[in-house]
Amino acid sequence: MLSTGFRALFRRELLRFVRRPKNTFMPPAITNVLYFAVFGVILGGRIDEPVAGIGYILFLIPGLVVLGTISNAFENASFSIFHGRWNEYIHETLTSPLSYLEMVVAYVGSSAVRGLIVGVIIALIGRLFVPISIVNGLFLVATMVVIAMLFAGLGIIGGLVARDFDDLTVMNQFILRPLVFFGAVFYSLTMLDPVWQYVSLLNPMVYMVDSVRYGLLGYSDLLAIAPASYAAYAPYLSLGVLSVLTALVIALDVYLFTIGYGLTD
Repeated sequence: MLSTGFRALFRRELLRFVRRPKNTFMPPAITNVLYFAVFGVILGGRIDEPVAGIGYILFLIPGLVVLGTISNAFENASFSIFHGRWNEYIHETLTSPLSYLEMVVAYVGSSAVRGLIVGVIIALIGRLFVPISIVNGLFLVATMVVIAMLFAGLGIIGGLVARDFDDLTVMNQFILRPLVFFGAVFYSLTMLDPVWQYVSLLNPMVYMVDSVRYGLLGYSDLLAIAPASYAAYAPYLSLGVLSVLTALVIALDVYLFTIGYGLTD
C-alpha cells in the first residue's frame, strides 16, 4: 500500500505542472502543430509514400510523440530536482519519513505522467491531420511507459549533476533533441545507405522511435533491415533492453539519493 507521504509528494509534483498548462502543455502543442503543418502537409505532400505505403505525415507521428514524451519527462524531473536544490526546499523531502525509493519513484512517476500527457496531446494533434489506427496497443502503451520512466530517471540524474539552469538547457536542447532528430524521426532507415544504417543503430533513440512506430503503425525499420534470424523479435528485444535500462537508471537514482550526491552540497 502506498504511504501517505508518497502520495503527498507525487500529488505535489503532479500539481506543479498541471497548474501551469501554458508553460507545460501549450508550447509542445503549438510546436507540433507547426511540425505537422510544415513537414507533414507542405513538405510531405511533395514526398512519395516513404515506407510500406505509409503516408509521410503518418510516418512522422511516432517520432514526434517520442520527442515530446522524453523531452518533457526529462525536463520535468531535472527541473524539479534542481529547483528544489536551488531553493533548498528539497531538504524537507529528504528529512521526511519517506524511503529513498519512494522519493525517486514519486519524482519519476510524476515526470513520466507529464511526458505521457504530452505524447497523447501530440498524437491527438496528429489525428487532426491524418487518421490514426493503433495496431499493437499493449506494446505501444508498454513502450511509452518505459521510455517516459527512463527519461524521467535520467532527468533526476541531470538535476543532481547540474550546477546552474544553463546546464539543464544544454542537456535537453543540445543532447537529447539532436539524438532524437537523428533517430529516424523524419526519415526511414531504409532510405539510408547500408553503412549509415549501421551507424544509426548506435543511436539509442532509433530503438525508441522504432518501437513506438511499431506499436502505433505496425511498421518497424529494424524488421526491414535486420537479418532474418533477428527480425522476428527485434521490437520486443528493444523493449526488453529499454526496460532493463530503465530499472538500472532508477536504481542509480536511488543510490545517488542514498549517498546524498548533489543534494547536500
